[in-house]
Amino acid sequence: MAVRRISNRDRILANGFKVVLERGYVGASVRDIVEASGVPQGSFSNHFSSKEAFALELLERYFANVRVVIGETLRNDALSPLKRLRAYIDATIATIRNNETKNGCLFGNFTAECEHSELMRKRLIEIYAELQEAVAYCLKAATKAGELPKTFKAAEVANFVVSGLQGAVLLAKAERDMAAAENFKKVLFSTVLI
Repeated sequence: MAVRRISNRDRILANGFKVVLERGYVGASVRDIVEASGVPQGSFSNHFSSKEAFALELLERYFANVRVVIGETLRNDALSPLKRLRAYIDATIATIRNNETKNGCLFGNFTAECEHSELMRKRLIEIYAELQEAVAYCLKAATKAGELPKTFKAAEVANFVVSGLQGAVLLAKAERDMAAAENFKKVLFSTVLI
């Protein structure tokens, strides 16, 4: 059986992702990315028209993984709605914890730097809207299931959940401590979702 050889493009994306998480969009030069990938500098321009195009590809790949988590949690109708939401938040916190809080979330990291790219800013707005819609879907299911009151404002709270979780992840990154993320989860389930 033949071993599939990793393409230069895949090397650049995989290793460049680590560089961008560590140094940020602005702090990661194309030279840093290709050096970490072990490919010639010309390989970058063969596969990506710009650093911005590369970053947008990273964003799409990252979001594809997040969509899998959303499917397994927020949109998993086999679980009770509030268990789905807790599973989504736990999965997000676990990802941050697994990286020792240093990397944060690519969405939040790029949001902090999106003034450098209008395309990235617009795509992030679309991603956040999709995340909010998935959380709202889950919260609406919770009202239908009687886990939350019928008057519960699912869309407003979904916005709060997405922005609050992103903020907690950014604090965890800055503080190198998961306390903000754990506190967000505790307050959400003990005070907001009642």
